[in-house]
Amino acid sequence: MSSQRLMSWALRGYVVVFFAYLFLPLLVMAAATFNDSRFPTVTPWDGTTLRWFGELAADGGMWQALANSLIVAAGVLVVAVPIGIATALFLNTVSSRAKPFLYALILSPLLTPGVIIGISTLIFWRQWGVSGGILLTVLGQATFIAAYVMLMVTARLQRFDRTMERAALDLGASQWQMFRRILLPYLRPAILSAAVIAFLQSFENYNTTLFVVGYDTTLTVYIASKVRTGLTPAVNALGLILILVTVLLAIAYEVKRRREARVPGV
Repeated sequence: MSSQRLMSWALRGYVVVFFAYLFLPLLVMAAATFNDSRFPTVTPWDGTTLRWFGELAADGGMWQALANSLIVAAGVLVVAVPIGIATALFLNTVSSRAKPFLYALILSPLLTPGVIIGISTLIFWRQWGVSGGILLTVLGQATFIAAYVMLMVTARLQRFDRTMERAALDLGASQWQMFRRILLPYLRPAILSAAVIAFLQSFENYNTTLFVVGYDTTLTVYIASKVRTGLTPAVNALGLILILVTVLLAIAYEVKRRREARVPGV
């Protein structure tokens, strides 16, 4: 067997193992949703049932936690996306020796443990009369999620032709007109991608949220509490629903993208 053929088989084997590592846990979780066992497992198989979807529908606490997570994620988008865009635009205009320092300073929340961010956020805002809750959760998460937005917008700005900006200003456009009609349309793909990443980062966050959420409960905190008190396959049912929704949205986006690609000028 030649070395090239051996390398090809090794690459195929790696791809198979990689995707199995990614998707096998999801398949096991989905299968456990239909097991009649009171524990989220596939062994032993106690029979096929749909009752865990009914248990999920009746779990008001979980639906409230899911609603809180969605509210927090929406709030993080409102706060983190504009801050990330403004920061990226600011760094793009800085040409002094201070730029590396500013860049590292803005990225420092990403390197800070979530526990530290949560505790420091709680201590700081309590001095201003803001106690734990959804508002403080939004503020705590936005401190580091804004850095993700900044990174994605900055990467897009690196390929921006600055002569278009100068040409618009020379033709009499104001800074706001130039931003709205030239820069913003160019940045739109990066902004949309950054918004999706910010939403997902907020939705799945646990470490920071645990310290600032107060008496409100997000989905991750609720599930963690259920692990200690007794987890049922109703959580698997919710996970399966979220996976299906994600897959359907991805398919819808891909269909829309392919349709637009076939239309000239879009």
